[in-house]
Amino acid sequence: MSRQAADVGGPSYRGLMTGTLEEEKLRIVPANQATWADVQAAFGERGCAHGCQCQWFKMPQKEWQSLTVAQREARQRAITNCGDAEAATTGLVAFVDGVPAAWVAVEPRVNYVRMLTQRIPWLGRDEDRADPGVWAISCFATRAGYRRRGLTHELTRAAVDYAREHGATAVEGYPRVVHPGEDVSWGELYVGAVSVFEAAGFREVTRPTERRRVMRLDL
Repeated sequence: MSRQAADVGGPSYRGLMTGTLEEEKLRIVPANQATWADVQAAFGERGCAHGCQCQWFKMPQKEWQSLTVAQREARQRAITNCGDAEAATTGLVAFVDGVPAAWVAVEPRVNYVRMLTQRIPWLGRDEDRADPGVWAISCFATRAGYRRRGLTHELTRAAVDYAREHGATAVEGYPRVVHPGEDVSWGELYVGAVSVFEAAGFREVTRPTERRRVMRLDL
């Protein structure tokens, strides 16, 4: 882990990794216990996560499209408050053997402006969109070299723990269906896979499309 992240202090959410990362130490911390360089390393230097800077659900589409990557980056930096463990933050960063490897976005659902008007979360359900107790896991990012090693599973469980600790009454996800043998790009899996949420104890709420599910875990 970087010296800056170690010096901030505060709780981490997972310990020793199992499965494909056995013998490697995993530490997952809120973004304000990491450095900004750590967050950017998890996003990668190119690709969807780098270009979006986890702002897709934070604003209407036209506003998102009007911003440069640098402007999105500035907005993400302002809300993560990296290095200040006492400040509000958004998201968690996973470190594998001290290296920033992955990211998950999790916070109250009402903070995701675009999500409140999108079709997928609401089709076929009567849900209070303004309920501040419901949190959402909106997206994942895993840097090259650390994919297909179980990090999204660990990040999902850590995100639930973090949301529960901060007063959430439920956590939702809106993952993609992945069929056996299907070749899915990492860009398509930014919302996670259904199997990841199932493994963390989430139940299916609705099937708004053939490829997407609404998953929920009541706390």
